Amino acid sequence: MTKTIIATDRAPQAIGTYSQAVKVGTRVYMSGQIPLDPATMELVAGGIEDQIKQVFDNLSAVADAAGGSLDNVVKLNIFLTDLACFPTVNEIMASYFKQPYPARAAIGVASLPKGAQVEMDAILEL
Repeated sequence: MTKTIIATDRAPQAIGTYSQAVKVGTRVYMSGQIPLDPATMELVAGGIEDQIKQVFDNLSAVADAAGGSLDNVVKLNIFLTDLACFPTVNEIMASYFKQPYPARAAIGVASLPKGAQVEMDAILEL
């Protein structure tokens, strides 16, 4: 098994002992992204909509660095500190993804790193 580490400065750098993504064969395992601005490594200003958009932008940048795009996502996991925001995720997700949509899970959590309201990770098939 050969693992290729995927890294880009267009997405936030890892804030722990992990890689932005790891490619094995044609599959890419993307680490969780929170709504950090890659330039400042701070949470984006604004509300949940801004946070969701930043997370999708971060995931898109990592997918691009891996040689793919969000069109290659086969599984998406969404972690929310408030599941009442789920309809907002759906609305914004529709502007980043087209049918057929990836498999997905939405999980309510008590808290996320740096006080983020949303985190997402994904698996891509290239």
